[in-house]
Amino acid sequence: MPEPSLPVVVIGAGAAGMVAAIFASGGSRRVLLLERTRDGGRKILVSGGGRCNVLPSALQPARFVTDSSPNSLRKILLSWPLAEQKRFFEDEVGIPLALEEETGKLFPASDRARDVRDGLLRLASQRGVETVFDSVVEDVLPSEGSWVVRLREAQVIRASAVILATGGLSLPGTGSDGTGLRIARRLGHTVHETYPALTPLTADPPRHAALAGISLDVTLTPETPPLRKGRFETRGGFLFTHRGYSGPTVLDASHLAVRSRMAGGPPQSLFIGWTPLGPEEWDRRLREGAGNVAAPLRRALPDRLAETLLAEAGVDPARPLPQLRRDERRRLVDLLTRYPLPWTGDGGYAKAEVTGGGVALSEVDPRTLESRRHPGLFLCGEMLDAFGPIGGHNFAWAWATGRAAGLGSRRSD
Repeated sequence: MPEPSLPVVVIGAGAAGMVAAIFASGGSRRVLLLERTRDGGRKILVSGGGRCNVLPSALQPARFVTDSSPNSLRKILLSWPLAEQKRFFEDEVGIPLALEEETGKLFPASDRARDVRDGLLRLASQRGVETVFDSVVEDVLPSEGSWVVRLREAQVIRASAVILATGGLSLPGTGSDGTGLRIARRLGHTVHETYPALTPLTADPPRHAALAGISLDVTLTPETPPLRKGRFETRGGFLFTHRGYSGPTVLDASHLAVRSRMAGGPPQSLFIGWTPLGPEEWDRRLREGAGNVAAPLRRALPDRLAETLLAEAGVDPARPLPQLRRDERRRLVDLLTRYPLPWTGDGGYAKAEVTGGGVALSEVDPRTLESRRHPGLFLCGEMLDAFGPIGGHNFAWAWATGRAAGLGSRRSD
């Protein structure tokens, strides 16, 4: 048993780390929260366009991605029910949440991400957590039933337990540099290969740069669905950018493209349905409609996109619909309902919202997130091998895993 005077040390004051520190407090030990930046919670500040999508209105465990056991992921994710998470933010953090009906996302009623970050830090302080900013951890070592946390400039802190909440590799400007993953790997943990996820896709040359700024709702499907998921499909916003493609549908499918490149095989083909209409309905409209060929496309699509699709099909937009040949109609239907997205690369970690891969879920206790290799070591948040779709799911993972690790560190007293 570690000495009674030794604190629980939480490394990383991001989403998972702040919640871990809050729930680690209230036990018999001090809680020390170490953060390498000067203020902490930077991913919270930049999320949701500065609004912070705190939670989804409904969790979708089946849409999470992991190379570990999906059952373990589900147990961990659902360990803190969504309704209880919402109550925590509203009643304990003091942040009223408002539902954005069209997206199913919960944002702070103030629409200020800073209120979420500051509210968590304030609650941690009220619970007795000591937070130290500009504190760079270089290593964590087991030592005779306790832990040694080594900081830059040879400083050392002894701890009864350590919670690693250092994040992954995404958005490095927020302070994520993979330190926790390196520590976990050195301590003998299996770390599944990491990769940027929820990241934009790029095209070189940027074939659709002239369409930059156009957004619309689409359906995206990969040619090869991921293992264990059967049919994969994302629906929602799509955005043309100067360098390629973004928006929720692209971000949610980007890991398939990224991993196909990493595997060295052929790039994953992604297909876009530009409207809710299927091939049969588009074929009927092009056969039976009146006016010129451009008319039905312009009614369903932004003008510039309609013009681009007609040009790619080699069809004169002024041609009367009855004069459209069968082969031209088929080309147009294919481009409207199964358009091959010409991506060649991705935005990498610099643009990725999360890190795919991470510490194998089999190597933590799903109830407490204590390491199965090192008692007294807890891991949470983006370091773990799991991520979800955009829309607050990854914050739900951070909050749930932070809480489990924090409570777990108290049970180890």
